[in-house]
Amino acid sequence: MKHILFFILTFTTVLAVSCNKQKQAIDSQADSAKTAIEHQKEAVDANAKEAKEQAEIDAKINKANVDAKQESDKAQLDAEKKKVEAEAEAAKARVDAQNK
Repeated sequence: MKHILFFILTFTTVLAVSCNKQKQAIDSQADSAKTAIEHQKEAVDANAKEAKEQAEIDAKINKANVDAKQESDKAQLDAEKKKVEAEAEAAKARVDAQNK
């Protein structure tokens, strides 16, 4: 009977130690997975920050291009306006010349 009791006690001790090691392994694996996920979250945040900064740069470039086109178009229209005014003055001068 002593041997059976000793065997049962030893078996349960081994089983308990084995369970603890398995639990430790599970905890370790879970901790590793959580750490990996945290690193991925940090990478996502860094990528988003970089993308936002690039979007702001792109927006400034686009705005500058729009402003430059606006100024260019206005200058072109001012030149056309001056040409029309000059042509009108020339036509008036021809009329005056014909009437004299």
